[in-house]
Amino acid sequence: MSQGQWYPPEWPDRIRALAAGELTAVAPRRAATVMLLRDSGGKGGAPGGPVVHMLRRRTSMAFAGGAYAYPGGGVDPRDDDRLIGWAGPPLEQWAARLGVATVSEAQAVVCAAVRETFEEAGVLLAGPTAGTVVGDTTGKDWEADREALVARELSFAEFLDRRGLVLRSDLLGAWARWITPEFEPRRYDTWFFVAALPEGQRTRDVSTEADRTVWIAPAEAARRYDRGELLMMPPTVTTLRALAPYRTAAEALGAADGQDMTPVLAQARLEGGELVLSWPGHDEFTKHVPAAGPGGGGA
Repeated sequence: MSQGQWYPPEWPDRIRALAAGELTAVAPRRAATVMLLRDSGGKGGAPGGPVVHMLRRRTSMAFAGGAYAYPGGGVDPRDDDRLIGWAGPPLEQWAARLGVATVSEAQAVVCAAVRETFEEAGVLLAGPTAGTVVGDTTGKDWEADREALVARELSFAEFLDRRGLVLRSDLLGAWARWITPEFEPRRYDTWFFVAALPEGQRTRDVSTEADRTVWIAPAEAARRYDRGELLMMPPTVTTLRALAPYRTAAEALGAADGQDMTPVLAQARLEGGELVLSWPGHDEFTKHVPAAGPGGGGA
């Protein structure tokens, strides 16, 4: 078992309570997160492979404190129905790709991905036309809008409309979907997207939920997780490993349509006197915990 897996000590007790019918699973909240990539230079100016932007969540955070993750957060229901400027695949195509029932839900999920990237990294995947992207978001007026979005004083749809911007959904690729286990008190149905850093923009350390940000090669991040140096949740590690083979950000983005969007949901079962926690299709994260006795981190 890798040493960098985020594993809360209360999980065993909550798993037992769920199995005994003493715990009612809460409905997961819709969320989106973005693996923002940029190309790095290798020797002699040759491509060195893409690096991904990651944040370390503050240890004080109730969910995944201390873990490395991508910019992301919950869907704002206000973005479901309002008409916005839209570029890229039609919403019907996005709904099918994301596995949601309506085009309004698809719009809200994509809006969340773009909004959270702006809120937590200062990068905006939108422009004045369907073929352009804003070049700089570092001014005081941009920062005021970003802070209003963070405070939920402004919906993303309102923000786009007020600035006359078109959301560039063609700059995003849907990559994966993971649902928080049923025994967690805070649950999310999270869509993972991939995107390339637009030319002229740069990331900024503006997230109030993070105490550190890094650009790191996916393979290096996964190796540091394996060595126990970086704390991560299973979906983060899995997506890092999936990104590692690609030589450029554009190549990774182009591969998004071929990724499996079947939702991954952890399962817990009793087996031979142990509680077994597993993520279907991802055996490296299987965890065995004593079925009786005090809870804790488990074996």
